[in-house]
Amino acid sequence: MTQTADSYSAEDIQVLEGLEAVRKRPGMYIGSTGPTGLHHLVYEVVDNAVDEAMAGHCTQIEVEILEDGACEVRDNGRGIPVGTHHQYENLSAAEVVLTVLHAGGKFGGDGYKVSGGLHGVGVSVVNALSSKVEVEIQRDGKLHFMSFKDGGEPDQKLVVTGETSEDTTGTTVRFWPDIKIFKEGIDFRANTLLERFQMMAFLNKGLEITFIDNRNTGKNKKTSYKYDGGIKDFVQHVNTSKEALFETVGFFQDQDDEQEVEIAFQWNTGFNSDGIHSFANGISTTEGGMHEQGFRTALTRIVNKYARDNGQLNKSDDGLQGEDIREGLTAIISVRLREPQFEGQTKSKLGNVSIKSLVEKATGEHLRDWLEENPKEAKLITQKAVQAARARIAARTARDATRRKSALDGAGLPGKLTDCSSKDPEESELYIVEGNSAGGSAKDARDPRTMAILPIRGKILNVERSRIDKMLNNTEVQALISAIGAGFGEEFDLEKIRYHKIVLLADADVDGSHIRTLLLTFLYRQMKELVLNGHVYIAQPPLFSTEVKKSKIYLKDEHARELFLKENPKHKADFGRLKGLGEMNADELWDTTMDPEKRTLLKVTVEQASIADEVFSKLMGEDVESRKTFIQTNAKDVRFLDI
Repeated sequence: MTQTADSYSAEDIQVLEGLEAVRKRPGMYIGSTGPTGLHHLVYEVVDNAVDEAMAGHCTQIEVEILEDGACEVRDNGRGIPVGTHHQYENLSAAEVVLTVLHAGGKFGGDGYKVSGGLHGVGVSVVNALSSKVEVEIQRDGKLHFMSFKDGGEPDQKLVVTGETSEDTTGTTVRFWPDIKIFKEGIDFRANTLLERFQMMAFLNKGLEITFIDNRNTGKNKKTSYKYDGGIKDFVQHVNTSKEALFETVGFFQDQDDEQEVEIAFQWNTGFNSDGIHSFANGISTTEGGMHEQGFRTALTRIVNKYARDNGQLNKSDDGLQGEDIREGLTAIISVRLREPQFEGQTKSKLGNVSIKSLVEKATGEHLRDWLEENPKEAKLITQKAVQAARARIAARTARDATRRKSALDGAGLPGKLTDCSSKDPEESELYIVEGNSAGGSAKDARDPRTMAILPIRGKILNVERSRIDKMLNNTEVQALISAIGAGFGEEFDLEKIRYHKIVLLADADVDGSHIRTLLLTFLYRQMKELVLNGHVYIAQPPLFSTEVKKSKIYLKDEHARELFLKENPKHKADFGRLKGLGEMNADELWDTTMDPEKRTLLKVTVEQASIADEVFSKLMGEDVESRKTFIQTNAKDVRFLDI
């Protein structure tokens, strides 16, 4: 070995002071420096105001996007404390909150019993990743002001700039995201913010959240959310595009010294058994956790007992399973606790054992009473569960027949699957390709070591409108389940997936979009963990091609073509519109869509499962008017659509 001149001594150990660490590794604090991280800045500021609301001191939050792209968040809470901080003699408490990581009223003391925010780094991270921040505080009859620049450098120390009435309190934070950090752009997307604010308003009964977008000159400049029914209104909202089994929305709440729970529920006529959406301190727990476990256990026990006591189940009948009872159920579980423990790969699973006991006890007592007090609704619930059980038994018969057939066939993989040679799931990719002709091109184009091809003929079954027994009789659905190799529904096991990338490859047209939506609906409803853990991708085949100096250039869509023309104003050459995957030869398909060195893949993510539930119900359910409204509302943002 040859020695190098590189040194490694005490002088080489660097300590990043204050907010410098955030600017050095922003992804550690906000997830990414793309659109997700950009919007996370807004949530950090708004979460502080929501904490005030949960503590009973805030009723109004206003979020305003200014004309220059800055974001301003105003609340009528108590105002950040302005007195000198006991650990920093030369700084006020407000300056500490803005400049010191992990500083705030949620780390012990009596500031907050419960609080939101996942990482606890809060507004100081917003300061670190902004080119400019201004803060106004109304408190103790005075108006205070301070400002920062260039990632948290003090610009104006806290000063009193005026007087207010003693009962006027609140905080205003204005920040300008730093383009040097968010290189993909600093434009906030209104729909992304509105979805989050609406959810926050549902979870905090009576809190009014107003969004004002000064970039929008039309009538929709201002939107307000306020729900006096809280999570009962949330359930009705999720069920809007579904047919409710009955009009009543059930609700109960309970608490002990350290934690509290609210649950709202209503059944619909659909067949989805994954309609439970849970939250802890306002944070969406998409992977569930102890609070969901407690609810599911008590729900199964109580409905079974009610069905037997009232003659819907005979003593000789097998009991109803949890999935039978949950078919068509939409439920919101919202818990608040002093020290939430988040687990799982995405920190979205609640691990506190104590909350399981509270939720199970509360559900056992209150749901039993609700069923007794609402016999008409209770009968409809148990009848639907019994029908679901019959369908489950029929599906098991179909599943067993499929397994027997697979065993006779040998490996049990679908005949039309062209598998890859690698047996390592981490490097293996499954391309689900629209049409046999496109499948042929993809087979010729692929890297046979790591890329498997499964052609899908036409549009697969819409599982949003089908029970599991009908679904299992569909050839294309059978092929998908067999190829992925991890089961489906309640039996799905993420550890058994044969590929860590499931890539949907369809034409860049309306039919292709429909097929992608059908496939996404199936994967989200029957293999949800596959989506939640980031294993599902959408390929981006180009829509246009043109020639530049005898070289062929491919452009993804109309937006890419317009951008190309702006950058090449003297180009008048023709743009050929690519008609479909089946008409591309193998070389074209590899160069434009499948080559890992050149391709663009969109990862399908679900930040808020309740929103995804609502979107899939609107797009694939029976309510035509809801689907039409959704498409009209989102048409202008279609190239940013991120389910």
